[in-house]
Amino acid sequence: MTESTHPLLPSLRHAAVLALLALLLPRIATAAPAVPDTLEQRLAPCLACHQAKDRNDAFFPRIAGKPEGYLYNQLRNFQDGRRQYPLMTYMVSQLPEPYLREIAGWFAAQHPPHIGQPAGDATPAQLERGRVLVLQGDAGRKVPACVACHGRALTGVAPAIPGLVGLPRDYINAQFGAWRNKVRKAQAPDCMAQVASRLSADDIAAVSAWLSSQRVDDDARPATTLPAALPLACGGVPAHGGQP
Repeated sequence: MTESTHPLLPSLRHAAVLALLALLLPRIATAAPAVPDTLEQRLAPCLACHQAKDRNDAFFPRIAGKPEGYLYNQLRNFQDGRRQYPLMTYMVSQLPEPYLREIAGWFAAQHPPHIGQPAGDATPAQLERGRVLVLQGDAGRKVPACVACHGRALTGVAPAIPGLVGLPRDYINAQFGAWRNKVRKAQAPDCMAQVASRLSADDIAAVSAWLSSQRVDDDARPATTLPAALPLACGGVPAHGGQP
């Protein structure tokens, strides 16, 4: 009888493997670093896209420091299908509401340094048109000034209106396009869909060029009160600063 056909050999090998695992597993377990179960650790994958310091991706917006109510609304919009991005929908689809609010609160409290944006190729005339639309609006088209809703400094208004400065030009263009094409929606009444439908493609390009060219202080914070009553009714955005 050869070694390979010995009837006890499979059992002996099995026992040897089990003995080896019994010796190694405690060492593996003690050698593995402990991972803290914190919200920051759980949200680390989000930071790879939304807060990376080693890249400047034009289609991933900065979300740190935005008002908590706004961030919560966007998580719900992805969850409920009003915003379309498969990766975000997958990530939040099964999260309960208290967890969504916890995530929104954590990001709202973060204030990392701003990543510089490229100057772009906007013409002086395009930048001037964008400045006028942002600061004054266009009464003939029933387009309110951006500052009327997003605050005089355009850093947003707590609890639910986002800041507009510090966002990449291509991202702003893409979001206007999503509203115009009815791909992105918000809670009714959808005021941004109304604004986007009243702006021409050239106006949108001008607004995005001017906004993305503005310098943002690292310590910029959302305003705490609206400059006046909202010029349009917006779902999820209380007119007098209450919770959404």
